[in-house]
Amino acid sequence: MSATLTKPQRQQLVLITLGAVALFIVVRLLPTGTNMPHYDYVPAGQSSVQFCDPGNPQFLPATQVQSPVTMTLATAGPAVAGQPVQAILTLKTYSGKPLGPDDLATAHAKKLHLLIIDPTLTDYQHVHPVPAGAPGAWSFTFTPHAGGSYRFFADFVPIVTGNGLYAWADLPVGGPADTKVERVVPDALGTLSPSNGFHPVERDGYRFTLTPSAQPIRASKLVDLKFTIERMGGGPVPLQVIMNAFAHLVAFDDQRSGFAHMHPQEYDITKPPDAVHPVLTFKLLLPRAGRYVIWSQVLIAGREIYAPFWFDVE
Repeated sequence: MSATLTKPQRQQLVLITLGAVALFIVVRLLPTGTNMPHYDYVPAGQSSVQFCDPGNPQFLPATQVQSPVTMTLATAGPAVAGQPVQAILTLKTYSGKPLGPDDLATAHAKKLHLLIIDPTLTDYQHVHPVPAGAPGAWSFTFTPHAGGSYRFFADFVPIVTGNGLYAWADLPVGGPADTKVERVVPDALGTLSPSNGFHPVERDGYRFTLTPSAQPIRASKLVDLKFTIERMGGGPVPLQVIMNAFAHLVAFDDQRSGFAHMHPQEYDITKPPDAVHPVLTFKLLLPRAGRYVIWSQVLIAGREIYAPFWFDVE
């Protein structure tokens, strides 16, 4: 048995259909913030890291595995140790499209994180480039503390993938070390892996300690890390949030083949750690044996403080 629509019903159906079509067209015309389809991030090489979980504690072999994004660096003049360097980095996908602010998601309060490390692993800096106007161009300033070839690892999240990616490039820096800057040499730290954890580091009136859950640390074995801070002489530690976390750890190997950017398991920044003896926990998985350094970065009473922890992996 079939029913015939009346004229008013037919008119109503036509109006509903036209409305749905109009809504579809409007939605399709709305800006999405990026013109990068998924395939722009697929490189031709068979050995590639395409989509890295930002919360994954694994070490990224950036220089050994092809990334879908390339990075180039340019400076107005020669980079010299001890002097501010103004630089422009350019990000492009494997397909050649520039990556601008509309193509990147905000991750840990910033669109783009740049991890800078010198050949001796004793000068680590974390900066946040800003759009420079030209497509794919980002500007930043840093002051190298020593001469040599500095390595830059970019850490970011494309909107279209929702997962972390990286790119890297080197920049030669001339001149000797900046003698005004305190530099911690690994040999001066004594034992790299004492039985009670890595060698404590004292900076700006605070003592930083990083203790692994198992020793020795072994390649390809997940390890828990306990990061503690105490005020030398006692008293509160006015720890503040930095980049949506209470601390950041970044690990480098002695060959600077890659990095691991770690965030604390205590991810709820509305619940700060103990005010006198803050403790934060991290996880890390390193791929091979050798010497590594983990740089911690915290914000205490409005000051950014970096502390290095040297250790060996068996």
